[in-house]
Amino acid sequence: RRKGSTPRTMPTMTINPLLAIATIVGGCGAFQVTTTPRAALYSARQQPLCAVKFDKSSDRWITDDPANEGPEGGYNIIGSLYRAGPVPAFQRIVNGDSYEQGVLKYMAQQDCSRMEAQGNFDAYLENPQDWAYQKLQEENGAPVKDYANANMSTKQVFLSSIWACVVLCFAYDLITGVGDGRYGRSTGDLFHGNLWSLPF
Repeated sequence: RRKGSTPRTMPTMTINPLLAIATIVGGCGAFQVTTTPRAALYSARQQPLCAVKFDKSSDRWITDDPANEGPEGGYNIIGSLYRAGPVPAFQRIVNGDSYEQGVLKYMAQQDCSRMEAQGNFDAYLENPQDWAYQKLQEENGAPVKDYANANMSTKQVFLSSIWACVVLCFAYDLITGVGDGRYGRSTGDLFHGNLWSLPF
C-alpha cells in the first residue's frame, strides 16, 4: 500500500453457511499479530507488481505473471489457517474463485505484492472491523501490521498446531459420543441426550 493513501473498501464476499463449523478450530489464529515499523516494512517488501489488471471483457481481475501474482506466488490454505484462523481457510475451500478475485483486486488497488495482499485479505475475512480499524490507525502513524507473516514464527506455529489438535480431538469425541450414546440416552430431548431426534 502506498504511504499516505486512503484505505479502500475491501472486496465483499458472501460467507457460506459451512463457516459455522469454523468455531471448532477457532483458536488457531488467536495469537498476536506481528507489528513492524512502517519504514522497515516498506523497505523490506517486494517492489510493487504491475501485472494485475481488470479485464472488462470477462469482468474479472487477471494477471500476466501468474508465477508471482497468482496462487503459486502466495501461500496455501494451511498458510491462511495459521495466519488468520479458520474463516479465510474455509472461504478458500468453499468460495475459492471469489477469494482469488479479492486478492487480485487488493493487489491492483494497493499496488502491493501477492503475499501482502493475501495476508491483508485473510485478516479482513477473519475480522473486517479490526482490519479496518488497524488501517485507520496506520494512517495516523501507528506501526504497520505485517499480516503476510502473522503467527508464522516457529513458536506460534507450534502452539497453533497443538491447540488445533486438542480442539479437533475433543470435537471428534463429542460428536461420536453423542452419536453412539456415550453422552446421552437413546431417547429423550435436547437436554437429556437425544440430539438427533428433534423434529426439524
